[in-house]
Amino acid sequence: MERRIALKHIALATSGLLALPAWASAWTHVSVRSGHSLLEPNQAQTLTEIVDTLIPASDTLGAKALGVPDFVQKMVADCYEVPVQQSVKVGLDTVDAIANQQFKQSFVNCDATQRMDVLGQMETSPEASRKDFYALVKNLTIQGYTTSEYVMTKFLHYNPIPGHFYGCVPAPIAQK
Repeated sequence: MERRIALKHIALATSGLLALPAWASAWTHVSVRSGHSLLEPNQAQTLTEIVDTLIPASDTLGAKALGVPDFVQKMVADCYEVPVQQSVKVGLDTVDAIANQQFKQSFVNCDATQRMDVLGQMETSPEASRKDFYALVKNLTIQGYTTSEYVMTKFLHYNPIPGHFYGCVPAPIAQK
């Protein structure tokens, strides 16, 4: 191998290792805040309550307390095309409409049992758009919760730099 090519590969590998901690770190509530919100305030409240219904607080923090609704909004705004963003907005309005039709109140004002009933209807709906909306929000909620700093450090014992370096290790003597 030529020396220039080897040096180029070493430089690329070193720069990759330097960038790794920034790439691999867990997200925090502050890191996903943005000045521009994808959703209207009432839609954002509905999303917050959906996320809280999917992963409620118990003896551990729930998804709402960890800022997962902001994560879901950021992911939809930054990683999905405009048609998907519009379907999320329509899906949130649909969730509110179902709650209003069935329980005569908005989804935000429903109790946990009523919310689960509305989300169950979205999940089992014959309309593909409703099923797709529910699956997207549920998957992003799970992703946001499991990759949050709280869950990664408290339960998954995430270590950003795995392994241990043993510097002084006796090397075997080579035999001819």
